[in-house]
Amino acid sequence: MKSNDTIQHRWFGKVWNEGRADIIDSMMCEDVVGHGLVDPNGNEVRGVDAFKGFYNSFRRAFPDIHIAVEETVTEGDRIVALCRVTGTHTGDGLGVAPTNAKVEFTGMCMMRIRDGKIAEAWNSFDFLTLFQQIGMVQMPRK
Repeated sequence: MKSNDTIQHRWFGKVWNEGRADIIDSMMCEDVVGHGLVDPNGNEVRGVDAFKGFYNSFRRAFPDIHIAVEETVTEGDRIVALCRVTGTHTGDGLGVAPTNAKVEFTGMCMMRIRDGKIAEAWNSFDFLTLFQQIGMVQMPRK
């Protein structure tokens, strides 16, 4: 069995950074739950197909997305990663016309591993900063 640390690094390195959607099925349990991620209707991502929809939208919006895993902590069947996300908003996957804005934001992801696959993930990424950087939201001025 692969160590949980290796699974998470492979997940971010291969699936996200290299755009290897073809290995999602081999890395996720069919009944995966992605807490903190939502589909276009605002529902929590549940199941591999729902995750693929989220993933494809994000990759369309940021084809050059890169997620750097800066720190990890592993305990039992759980692994937590502190991440830094960078990319360029050149696609419309988020329902917003491309802005060509460079983005950078941070986040954390805790995964629960079952039988060598991702069974559940708790995602806490700074999407507000992302949305500000591409003009989806404006912060009130003081």
